[in-house]
Amino acid sequence: MKNNRIRLDQYNQDGYSRGKSGWFILLWWLVQGSLFRFSLHPMYQWRNFLLRLFGARIGKGVQVRPTARFTYPWKVTIGDYSWVGDHVEFYSLDHIEVGEHCIVSQNSYLCTGTHNIHDVKFGLITKPIKICDGAWIASDVFVNPGITIGVMSIVAARSTVTRDVPSNEIHAGLPARFVKNRFEVTEEIQRLKEVLI
Repeated sequence: MKNNRIRLDQYNQDGYSRGKSGWFILLWWLVQGSLFRFSLHPMYQWRNFLLRLFGARIGKGVQVRPTARFTYPWKVTIGDYSWVGDHVEFYSLDHIEVGEHCIVSQNSYLCTGTHNIHDVKFGLITKPIKICDGAWIASDVFVNPGITIGVMSIVAARSTVTRDVPSNEIHAGLPARFVKNRFEVTEEIQRLKEVLI
């Protein structure tokens, strides 16, 4: 098109670091597509071992399903007793931190990468994602780069998170918006909301 200003032929990632060398990344993709992916359902410790082997910080009692995918596991932290469902995507171009006792349900997508829509070269932008303790990301949720999901908060199924979710709140929709509090707001919970978000 004559009026198109976008020049993908000029796109480059020279300013971005994947954090590991090319051969290490290829080795992870090979392991993820075989030893990780085809491990039996209850082999959580085995998958945790593989993730740790490739630099992920995985707490005790973590349960990751075999179809979950991690772009760069060395940029991922998952706290104690958290669960990661089937076909969850950790698009970890930047750091993704999942707290303790969290649930990231099936088919959810945690996206730390986007592009500068005003740049004709479509420059890469990365921002970390943080999911705080006790939060639940329900099925098929998309979390934008740079988002924090607060302590004990919930994002309802099929939602798209475009802004931070304060602690103890339930958000739903496209874009996700406040629905109600998860638990009765006590002084302790109110302090959490003020400190974290």
